[in-house]
Formats: sequence, structure tokens, C-alpha cells
Amino acid sequence: MATAAEWIEGARPRTLPNAIAPVLAGTGAAASIDGAVWWKALLALLVSLALIVGVNYANDYSDGIRGTDDVRVGPLRLVGSKLASPTAVRNAAVLSLAIGAVAGLVLAVTTAWWLVVIGAVCLAGAWFYTGGSKPYGYSGFGEIAVFVFFGLIAVLGTQYVQALRVDWVGLLLAIGVGAFSSAVLVANNLRDIPTDTESGKVTLAVKLGDARTRTLHLVLLVAPFVISLALVARTPLALAGLLALPLAIRANAPVRTGKGGLELIPALRDSGLALLAWSALSALAVGLA
Repeated sequence: MATAAEWIEGARPRTLPNAIAPVLAGTGAAASIDGAVWWKALLALLVSLALIVGVNYANDYSDGIRGTDDVRVGPLRLVGSKLASPTAVRNAAVLSLAIGAVAGLVLAVTTAWWLVVIGAVCLAGAWFYTGGSKPYGYSGFGEIAVFVFFGLIAVLGTQYVQALRVDWVGLLLAIGVGAFSSAVLVANNLRDIPTDTESGKVTLAVKLGDARTRTLHLVLLVAPFVISLALVARTPLALAGLLALPLAIRANAPVRTGKGGLELIPALRDSGLALLAWSALSALAVGLA
């Protein structure tokens, strides 16, 4: 029986910046057009957190029953390590996704009915990343999905439910957040190339190979800082986003120096911290403009 601490670790807390950052960015974008609504921002945060915890448990369940996590070099997996039954982990995933669905439904009812469709797409994306007979995470589409769901949809959705419109500032922030979020997954999948190849999980990293995956990580970390320069057209305060550059440099260090296995875990952590810092600084900058 898994302990509470092991359930928390199984929820993959290192990925929580991927949930918090888009809400910060979207709220800053909404504030920049005088549309911030704080209770909606909090509901959007609940949706985002519930979805990422849900998708993490769903991945644990689906990878565990397939045997993908039987040999791990990374953090704890509940099913793969046999600390929790597949049914218990599946139920935790369903509960988390249900919480996100209820909070999302409240936002849709108070904003626009068609957001229910977007929410349904997000729920399907969360489950079928590694679930179902043909999971898209096993076909190299994981990074694209993260970019879309935790970048474009999460940021622009957060802006829209508050301001009832989106703008170019929100779009640029969404691209920056999506790039950072994808970088977190790229670092994770770079670490797992040997075990994923052995288990038949064809991630983008497996398709690209070690060297090109390391280059992709660098490109994804550079992109948000280019966006900071572009956001100067909205406000010079956007240069504050560059203060997150040292974190991004630190995140890329294990990748560019050829580290592998457990030595790449700091790249995941620091990519997430860089994401959170850049999003908070950029949101504050455009929100104050």
C-alpha cells in the first residue's frame, strides 16, 4: 500500500509549474486589457492543477499496465513499482480529472457554452496521451500536445474566461509558456530514450535521437526570451522576463554537457522553475502596462 508521501510523489510535483505558469500568464494577459477577474483565475488554476495531476496519474496507470515503467531511471511510478494497484491509480486519475471537469464547467457556464467542447478535448487529450489502444504519446506527439494544451489552450483560455477576448500579447505568452512546458517533457523523454526504446514507446526523443533532442531542448528554452524582446512592443517592462535566463541556462546545463539517466532530473526541475519564473515576471510586466 502506497503511503501519502508516495502518492504525492506519484502525482509528479515537479510538473506543477506547467499547470501554474499558464494561469499566471493568461491572467497577466487579461489584466493587460483590463479584464482580470480573480475568482475566475483561481478556478482556472484549479482546472489546470487537477488536469495535470490527473494526466500524471493516468500516465502512471497506462504505462504501468503496459510494462513501460517496469525499469525506471527516473522518479517513482506507483503502478510500475507495485506500490499501488492499477485500479487505485486509475481511480485517482479519474477523480482528479473529474475535479478539473467540474471547475471547468463552472467557468464555461459563466463565460461561454462552447468552452465545454474545449474542456472535453482537454480531458480526452489527458487520458489518451498514454491511454487507449493507440496512445499518441507513444507516437511522438507528446511535446506537441503539451504545447497546445498547457501553452495555447491554457494561457489563451485563462485570458478569455476573464477578459472575454484574446489578443496578440496573450498569444505570445502562450507560445512562450508552451515552449517551456515542452522543454520539460523533452528533458524527461531524453532521459528515458534507452528504456522507451526497449519498451517500444516511440517518443519524439526516440525519433530524433540523443543529439537532436538535446538541441531541441535548447531551442525551446531560448524561444521565450525572444518573445520577451517582442513583448517590448507592448511594454518595456517585458524585459523583466530576461531575469529568468539564469534558470534556463542552469536547466540546459545537464543537457548540453551530455548527462544522462538520473543526472538529467535537474534539467526537468530547472526547466519548470524557469517556466514559472518567466511566466510570473512576464505576467506582472504586461499586467502593469
